[in-house]
Amino acid sequence: MRDLISKADVLLEALPYLLRFRGKTFVVKYGGSFMDSPDPAVRTGVARDLVFLAAAGIFPVVVHGGGKAITRAMEQSGLKASFVQGLRVTDEATMGVVEHVLSREINPEIVAAINQHGGKAKGFSGAEIFTARKLWLQDAAGAPLDAGFLGEVAAVKTDSVLACLREGATPVSSPTARGEDGRLYNCNADTAAAHLAIALSACRLIFMSDVPGVLRDPKDPSTVIPHLSADEARELKKSGIIDKGMIPKIEAALAALRAGVEKVSFVDGRVPHSILQEIFTREGIGTELIP
Repeated sequence: MRDLISKADVLLEALPYLLRFRGKTFVVKYGGSFMDSPDPAVRTGVARDLVFLAAAGIFPVVVHGGGKAITRAMEQSGLKASFVQGLRVTDEATMGVVEHVLSREINPEIVAAINQHGGKAKGFSGAEIFTARKLWLQDAAGAPLDAGFLGEVAAVKTDSVLACLREGATPVSSPTARGEDGRLYNCNADTAAAHLAIALSACRLIFMSDVPGVLRDPKDPSTVIPHLSADEARELKKSGIIDKGMIPKIEAALAALRAGVEKVSFVDGRVPHSILQEIFTREGIGTELIP
């Protein structure tokens, strides 16, 4: 009986959030080592959570990465992965691998997982949604760095995404984009997710990764910061506490907040049902970033 009451309490705790978020759009940056797990249940667990969101009346929109799979495929092709400021340097050969892995392997797998759990999903190459311009990086002295076919999102075409949502399906997009020169560009998935959240006037943006949130000490997973304001995040970045791969996430999150997204969450994709815990419980999980 206590077990049954406890389960009822969980449902009742979720009720105000179910009422509040019904009809809202949530953009989820789908990524992390769970995608590489040999256990199918682990690989598809997040897909089941996305089906739950849709069943609860929330409109989930997915932008996925594929960093580890891309790096593996590059190694198999004899290519060496190189990163600058947390972003992948992308020459022509690398771009071919990126597009193949994202659009022909990872995207169909996520779509299939959502459908297998009773949901309805539709896959998109990012080039159908995002347009890009070439991204020039700068070194410590301010000199330009050419990162090849690395792009930054210049515009978002939402028609196909909105049509997909009207059909009751979950859009699943890769982060590639088409440049004005007609070439494909590799865009950072965190940044692409933020741009899509802004274009859709999303209520929430959720980043999944392999860390439990924003850490006060990057070497200590127990130092998760549960609540973080935009100003505090900027200070942590300035002090060097936020660095490497977390930099694009924080910059994307701050841009989303400035544009009107209500809250950005950073959750650990390795934790079962981390998205549901973040959305439907009082304590949440990971780090929430607010204006």
